[in-house]
Amino acid sequence: MDEPSILLTNDDGIESAGLRALSDTLSDVGDVTVVAPAEDQSAVGRSLSHDVTVHEHELGYAIEGTPADCTVAGLGSLVPDADIVVAGCNQGANLGAYVLGRSGTVSAAVEATFFDVPAIAVSMYIPVREDAAFDELQMNPESYAEAARATEYLVERARGTGVFDDADYLNVNAPVAEWGPAEMAVTYPSEVYQMTATREDNGDIQLQDRIWERMAEGDIPDPEGSDRRAVVDGKVSVSPLTAPHTTEHHDELDALAETYDPTA
Repeated sequence: MDEPSILLTNDDGIESAGLRALSDTLSDVGDVTVVAPAEDQSAVGRSLSHDVTVHEHELGYAIEGTPADCTVAGLGSLVPDADIVVAGCNQGANLGAYVLGRSGTVSAAVEATFFDVPAIAVSMYIPVREDAAFDELQMNPESYAEAARATEYLVERARGTGVFDDADYLNVNAPVAEWGPAEMAVTYPSEVYQMTATREDNGDIQLQDRIWERMAEGDIPDPEGSDRRAVVDGKVSVSPLTAPHTTEHHDELDALAETYDPTA
């Protein structure tokens, strides 16, 4: 198989260490073009702009917009022949079903699937006790080595094996490289929800994801087979996912629709 054309994007911004780590590693297995946000766009989900400004960059292109903007601009104009989209490596994990729609990293991968281009979202778990603490971290570039190694492996092999016949995209979460070599586990997004809302003395409400503290302590309620359990156990989690939000027809809703009276 010929070397793939790889569109590399992220949500941490084009100057992030995680994106640079993937760019350097993936250049060994394909032709990498970066189309990434000019600034940090973390947790913007699939927000989309009407038009975006494009700046040439040594790695490719910096977009004044969101991760979804980058995927659309990349596949629609800048790198229309891309064989695969890789989003990451995000500083901080993207684990659990409730996180997927928030993540700019995952959203960039989801956007690619509507172009019928396979995609991989890549994130690195960092053991911190508060989700806000990620903003203060300055990670060593070498910390991304395990995530980069797993991504290189999947980019090089997954396209030719039929993996993307059944999965639209892969959500990959790897531990920091300092934990040592990590096995790869196929997982599903955990359904455990740990968000809390605490009313403060001044009347404000603090929203916090308590799972980070539990993860840092190694005490999580997530079952075997889930993405969060795999990462806490020191494994590279790979969740094969589909993008369209669809479900099966069922009799109860059909019955409601049939008895609806538009004149009532």
